[in-house]
Amino acid sequence: MQATDLGVATPAPARALTRADYKTLGLAALGGALEFYDFIIFVFFAPAIGQLFFPPAIPDWLRQLQTFGIFAAGYLARPLGGIVMAHFGDLLGRKRMFTLSVLLMSLPTLMMGLLPTYATIGVLAPVLLLLFRVLQGAAVGGEVPGAWVFVSEHVPSRHIGYACGTLTSGLTAGILLGSLVAAAVNRHFVPAEISAYAWRLPFLLGGVFGLFSVWLRRWLHETPVFAEMKARKTLAAEIPLKAVLRDHGRAVIVSMLLTWMLSAAIVVVILMTPTLLQKQFHVDAATSLFANSVATLCLTAGCIVSGAMAGRIGARPTLIVGGLALAALYYAMFHQIGTDPSMLVPLYAVTGFFVGTIGAVPFVMVKAFPPVVRFSGISFSYNVAYAVFGGLTPIVVSLLMKSEPMAPAFYVAALCVVGAVTALFIKDAHTAR
Repeated sequence: MQATDLGVATPAPARALTRADYKTLGLAALGGALEFYDFIIFVFFAPAIGQLFFPPAIPDWLRQLQTFGIFAAGYLARPLGGIVMAHFGDLLGRKRMFTLSVLLMSLPTLMMGLLPTYATIGVLAPVLLLLFRVLQGAAVGGEVPGAWVFVSEHVPSRHIGYACGTLTSGLTAGILLGSLVAAAVNRHFVPAEISAYAWRLPFLLGGVFGLFSVWLRRWLHETPVFAEMKARKTLAAEIPLKAVLRDHGRAVIVSMLLTWMLSAAIVVVILMTPTLLQKQFHVDAATSLFANSVATLCLTAGCIVSGAMAGRIGARPTLIVGGLALAALYYAMFHQIGTDPSMLVPLYAVTGFFVGTIGAVPFVMVKAFPPVVRFSGISFSYNVAYAVFGGLTPIVVSLLMKSEPMAPAFYVAALCVVGAVTALFIKDAHTAR
């Protein structure tokens, strides 16, 4: 079965996933996990980075704001990298850009691990940190939409939901890997050792992971959909982004709004929450990171379930039910931790599973754009929305928390409602793939 523009299932030609399909899914998901680890490891060491890369005399709230600002810069850089890679991905091939993005990620990650601190080179330290973060953002801007397009064009149409969910699960597994590495560092090193040198280890590992990802992707093949378009000479006759903006406005708006919900779920619930738990509820770093690891593990499972459900019963009910459940659960977790911290792990675990609702979002976007402009359509919609919404989210939430301690929960709940309403306007492109 597959989803239609009405969000319900209709019969589709049956073809089971082959061994080659599973190999492609596995290699793409693993490579994406390693690259996404490089991108997000920064946030797990935000407290240490804030102490090391900014003047020691500034207020703690301002240091946190500046640190999350540099984190946000990676998201703000995503549109340029994503749009450029998508342009050539629609004209020259998916695989080339899918491989290039990994190489462009690994080098800045290595350099961040070797970067001198404020005490050594003064204001140049945060400037260089910002530069490397921007380069990371440009790389991941091509990686995420490219990965969704790549796997969806390799599998049978009725398995696109499962493929997108599995790939998204791989990307979120990169967050899990980052959480586990951060937890291990906090467990084996005291705070003084982390500040002195141990914070660098995850970044150096990330550089090695990135180079390994480049090697992995040499085994992948160009997608059958792109190969067929090239053979039939039906590739875009004009700049793909121009066609996207002229002919697919509805798909762009829907994709952007769903990306806003996705960004709130990932950035607030998964990436910011460990630091928020430490700052607001005085949960120790090891405990908050362990709970985050459990939640992210549940998130990886939730992405697969959500993607598969979107392919079987439709993206509309999957997003509405999952989004509203996430809103309620994250609010309940934030409210409960203030009075009973012992419930952190189970509440965070269930919340993490429903963050997996985002596994249905790439399925919607893949189906919303025709193959000839699919990479550009998804990349523009996703990266611009994530730059604006995901990039500014840490700053907005940090500022709101100065007057409202429950601001993270309210923000996530509001965006889940936006996602549920947007799901009512989902519509497929009129194309076989």
